[in-house]
Amino acid sequence: MTEFTLRNVDHILTMDDHRRELACADIYVAGGQIKEIGQSLPIRGEVIDGCGCVVTPGLVNTHHHLYQSLTRAVPGGQDALLFGWLQTLYPIWARFGPEEFFVSAQVGLAEMALSGCSLSSDHLYLYPNGGRLDDTIAAAAEVGLRFHPTRGAMSIGESDGGLPPDVLVEREEDILNDCIRVIDAHHDASDGSMCRVGVAPCSPFSVSRDLMRDAAILARDKGVMLHTHLAENDEDIAYSLEKFGYRPGQYAEDLGWTGPDVWHAHCVKLDGQEIDLFARSGTGVAHCPCSNCRLGSGIAPVRPMRDTGVQVGLGVDGSASNDSGNLMAEARQTMLLQRVAYGADAMSAREALEIATRGGAEVLGRSDCGQLAVGKRADIAIWDVRGIESAGSWDPAALLLAGPQKVRHLLVEGRQVVRDYQMATLDLPQVLERQRALALQLAAR
Repeated sequence: MTEFTLRNVDHILTMDDHRRELACADIYVAGGQIKEIGQSLPIRGEVIDGCGCVVTPGLVNTHHHLYQSLTRAVPGGQDALLFGWLQTLYPIWARFGPEEFFVSAQVGLAEMALSGCSLSSDHLYLYPNGGRLDDTIAAAAEVGLRFHPTRGAMSIGESDGGLPPDVLVEREEDILNDCIRVIDAHHDASDGSMCRVGVAPCSPFSVSRDLMRDAAILARDKGVMLHTHLAENDEDIAYSLEKFGYRPGQYAEDLGWTGPDVWHAHCVKLDGQEIDLFARSGTGVAHCPCSNCRLGSGIAPVRPMRDTGVQVGLGVDGSASNDSGNLMAEARQTMLLQRVAYGADAMSAREALEIATRGGAEVLGRSDCGQLAVGKRADIAIWDVRGIESAGSWDPAALLLAGPQKVRHLLVEGRQVVRDYQMATLDLPQVLERQRALALQLAAR
């Protein structure tokens, strides 16, 4: 049984039901669970010194496209809006295969871990040349992060009025059959699960109404969650009005895509009625501020969402539209953009950090994660605040105002994934060398 004592922590931000903050405290972990939190606990198992550190729950990433870590800063897509950006990158992604999906997931998840993330979702919606969701699941198991992959899909190609090229779309019967296969093979609904699978047709402009409806029925029959992109930018809204005759929120509701088992990515352009709908139904949102900025999509109304009762988590989105996979940077950007939109007191550093931890866990239906409390899983991020980023800070717990964006230690299920700022579970330099070779091959072709 893995057992350790994290002792002499300067400050613990628990994000528990009472939002307790503890000074000069210890945490005892055994069997992947938090067993005790308090002052002067007896030393048991391995000791991790928390002197000079702030401890938080592991961060939670609610939206990613891990495969895109192979296509950062692609010329032609650097300055485009969403639809033009996609049309630039689709032909490149069509050349991917199993190795590209596996290696890009290794790199993307390692980058997430180094930013303090212990639980990440992934939205993989294209499967050329024999690629499968299983490739990314294998990568996550090697990295050691808790994983929520979603079996995405595209079924309407250019010849049928959709956005993606025909070579990247699948038959809808094949999509649904593979969703069943992946769920049966990999989904674990138990507390402490390291892998839960979701069903995730890509977007309203790349799948049919029938597939959206059938996917919702299948997911509920299997007891798994639903995920898609929604209301991402003005083009998205215009497409919905032209093709369906109403806004994305009504489209989602009509097809069974609202409820506590559903979370939508972006939601930049939700109006007041749609926000109320999401609050009433318990529908979650994955907020991706850096990607939204990069693609010129706008500032999502997170403050009104939170005030109305919508569950909001953070997502880094894909590295082709973000260029980074740092969840602490995403949390800081969330705080800053809400202040730009609604005033300097619109969002505190602690609230943004709560969205990045407990908020994301709630969106993904993980009541066992996202907070530091007895009985919760031992997903723990340890931040050293003795460096230059926090020098002179009067409030070391305000990490998003003056704190590091790289974690010193990260524990997931009580196992050390990051140790002294380095990956402890894989040979990252070797993985990066393979990543560079694959990216060069894609660029050369």
